[in-house]
Amino acid sequence: MTVKSADRVIHILDLLKDFPAGLTLKEIADRLSLPQSSTFNLLQTMESRRFLTVTERKTYKLGPKLIQIGTRALETLDVNAEAQPYLHELMENVEETVFMAVMLEKELVYVAKVDNYRSVRTSAQIGMRKPMYCTGLGKAILAFLPYQVTTNILSEIDMPAITKNTITDRAELEKQLSEFRKQGYAIDDEENEGGLYCLAAPVFNAAGEMVAAISVAGPKNRVYSRQSEIAEKLLATAGAISEQTGY
Repeated sequence: MTVKSADRVIHILDLLKDFPAGLTLKEIADRLSLPQSSTFNLLQTMESRRFLTVTERKTYKLGPKLIQIGTRALETLDVNAEAQPYLHELMENVEETVFMAVMLEKELVYVAKVDNYRSVRTSAQIGMRKPMYCTGLGKAILAFLPYQVTTNILSEIDMPAITKNTITDRAELEKQLSEFRKQGYAIDDEENEGGLYCLAAPVFNAAGEMVAAISVAGPKNRVYSRQSEIAEKLLATAGAISEQTGY
């Protein structure tokens, strides 16, 4: 059974996550096909509980209470909690930015980021979603999911070019994923952000299922020249996290 008001609240939050600048009452009601009167009451209640904030332009945005809830949610992910010391150690060993991500609805979601003092500027932040086909983390996930699951995902997603290096041909990507399975890690060669080179490896749970991926990312001139060294440390860390979670 679905409770109508609760369902509407969830739809509002899910909508606003894609609009950092916020939406007006009318825009929210129109996009969700809801009456403005009842939508206004829901928005007022959510604002009073700090789940939403209202800007000077009378747009509604996600509020600070969600940060606390999101942080607690991340802490409940066993793999994220178990991985933290290993991610920090990897960052110190390679002196580049380290990430961890999981798959959600055919996209990857960043659940951890460990910056280094010389970290490269990147749009990737905890909680952000990105495409699977053009990121190191996403390709690591695609490479090590069961073959049929990966095939189904690739058949349902679009692959637009994000940079001049983005692979947009499914057959070419599938060939690359096969190579990544053999070598144990995936590569993103400026395919999602110009100048950024990334190595990513899978993390497995006690059931042998691929549950997350971790990566090392930095400027191509630094990471590419140290690829073998970084890959070795990345794979060792992914193995240690997997072992810690029972693999």
